[in-house]
Amino acid sequence: MTNAPYPVYSARFWKAYLIHMRPYLLFVSGAAGLAGIAAAPVEPLPPNLLFLGFLPLFLSYGFGQALTDCFQVDTDRLSAPYRPLSQGIVSTKAIGTVSLIGLVAGVGVLVFLNPWNAFAGALSILGLATYTFFKRRYWFAGPFYNAWIVALLPLIGYVSMDRTGLPEHLKDIVPVMALSFFTYTNFVLMGYLKDISADRATGYNTFPVVFGWNPTVWVGDLLVLLSAGWGAALTFSDGWSKVVWGLATVIAVAGQIYAHITSEKTEANASVSIAATVRSFILWHLAVILAFREDWWPGLIVFYLLFEWTLWKRPSQAQI
Repeated sequence: MTNAPYPVYSARFWKAYLIHMRPYLLFVSGAAGLAGIAAAPVEPLPPNLLFLGFLPLFLSYGFGQALTDCFQVDTDRLSAPYRPLSQGIVSTKAIGTVSLIGLVAGVGVLVFLNPWNAFAGALSILGLATYTFFKRRYWFAGPFYNAWIVALLPLIGYVSMDRTGLPEHLKDIVPVMALSFFTYTNFVLMGYLKDISADRATGYNTFPVVFGWNPTVWVGDLLVLLSAGWGAALTFSDGWSKVVWGLATVIAVAGQIYAHITSEKTEANASVSIAATVRSFILWHLAVILAFREDWWPGLIVFYLLFEWTLWKRPSQAQI
């Protein structure tokens, strides 16, 4: 007999919900959003404005990931049985409701900062709710579809810092959005390597399911080259910005090389290369932040160390 799912008001539900939020990946949306904030032509940035803009962007990945999990329980039961939805100890209705409330509340804060955020915020929620539809059906769509949602985060962060309306030089944030798009596309694409058999069994028509391991990694190589080149153009500072860019590039290239040369091209062995895509995504964005706000370096060191700690503490080392 199956026990009833944990009620929302219980501590066990919130512990389970935190697993679905993937705390280690909050730093992905945090880095992308903070890059937009750093690029905003506002001097100085008031601490309260910075906090109000950063917090909902930081948490957005967690709420969004939990929401998309509600649509992918079938494949997660095979590839991620540790997740509470896979175990049936929480309900999709409860997880979905909490996620939508969290996303809407976050957008509400961002709209308070600048009403123009209503458009990008609504678009991002719609994208999250429809992502699984495209992932399941179209092998070419999943990574790109997920990446355009993440690419909105620098735009939202940028707009949030100008409370007078739509920023005059809005086109200036487009290159940062492009970096988020390219780097996150590779994270999603390489991330599919860990779920090939589960996706195949449940009818998800992802790129690795259709073409296999090696072609997926080759496409990843192209995305790394594009991301590194784009990041180099954005890290115009000659200081620590270039150093962090270089570190990100080395990690990204090493992850791709590992995926090529490993003798065990299996789902269980994909996490090394996937972790490299996450680390490089965050570091490339931190390099951009330093290009705009070099004096933020102490906080960015803490930010990255916290990311590594939460990544190390994740509940399943084979899943990212």
